[in-house]
Amino acid sequence: MKFLQLYRNAFNDIQRNVWILATAMFINRSGSMVLLFASLYFTKQLHFSMTDAGLIMSCYGIGSILGSYFGGWLTDRKNAYIIMQVSLISCGFILLTILLTESKYIIALIIFSYAFAADMFRPANSASIASFSTPENRTRSVSLMRLAINLGFSVGPAIGGFVALYLGYKWLFVIDAFSSFGAALLLYFYLPKKINQPHAKAHHVLNDSNTSAYRDYIYLVFIGLTAIYGICFFQIFASIPQYFDRVSHYSETTIGWLMALNGFIVVMLEMPMVAYLENKRNNFNYIIWGCLCVTFALLLLYFGQSLMLFAVAYTFVMTFSEIFAMPFMMSFVLSRGLKERQGQYSALYSIAYGIANIAAPSVGLSIAHQYGFDAMFVFISVLSISAAIGFGILKMKLKTMNS
Repeated sequence: MKFLQLYRNAFNDIQRNVWILATAMFINRSGSMVLLFASLYFTKQLHFSMTDAGLIMSCYGIGSILGSYFGGWLTDRKNAYIIMQVSLISCGFILLTILLTESKYIIALIIFSYAFAADMFRPANSASIASFSTPENRTRSVSLMRLAINLGFSVGPAIGGFVALYLGYKWLFVIDAFSSFGAALLLYFYLPKKINQPHAKAHHVLNDSNTSAYRDYIYLVFIGLTAIYGICFFQIFASIPQYFDRVSHYSETTIGWLMALNGFIVVMLEMPMVAYLENKRNNFNYIIWGCLCVTFALLLLYFGQSLMLFAVAYTFVMTFSEIFAMPFMMSFVLSRGLKERQGQYSALYSIAYGIANIAAPSVGLSIAHQYGFDAMFVFISVLSISAAIGFGILKMKLKTMNS
């Protein structure tokens, strides 16, 4: 009963428009099963090598970086609503084009274009959340958005595994495309048409280089550490499905259910945990715990010898990594810069994950291909410990500056 009350209280005083954004995100992410199964589609359906699949997936990261930068630039100058709509509609049409080719070079270009369009959405979405929330409910508003994303990921992988096995991989792209169109329609009918509109003061702030996120050196270090954490965490999409397929010999359906379990745990636990933890300790404490959870999760696979029990335990611990780290990272991002620079600060945060999306598949799959998955687990574990140490040093630096 106490847990239910905590869960109920976690949703109190969150603004209506945040709920609309979260619902649109759920619709979009319910169909967003492409990234979870893309590397398997490339290797099993199109017969690309693991290295080629990793390089193609890295194009997603390049597109993500450029799309995030451009989206952040636009968000500080234009209507965030328009940017989100253009992003969603473009994603739908771009995904459909992948059905027309089997050339790895054209597919790489399509994946790049998809990531560019998709990550234009992130800074505009973040600025919208900041506009529709207060300092008191900001972390919970971010967590509600993540809840929607992960609820979608709970539905998406389970459906995706079934679709890939019984209908074929190409239907994944069709479903994802139409989920983007559905999210765009929801925003059109229910969200205010003017969000984060620039005002007279904005021009002065944007011309003052001292307010730039690129002059905020503490924040730049934070972004670098976030990218390292992302490289470690994104192995859940980049290399772990290949491990489950090639070493553990799990079916696409089983892999889909394991990915769905990740989203289900987030849906059940993140909001009440964030509501309980919010403002109790420094945000960086939770981020550090999140980094260390990655190490523990990968070590479970290292010692688990492909047993399903260890795969489930890995999924639980990896999920706690994102519950601890990501909401509090985003809360720090939204509270760090001036309102007029919100797009730029949010773009840099998205760029950190874009860098991670480039490096994660290339690093993880390359090490696994050359030296085996056990070597990859050890390398990523050490990298996540390094990120935890870095965030600890940053926490002490901020404490010294604020004292």
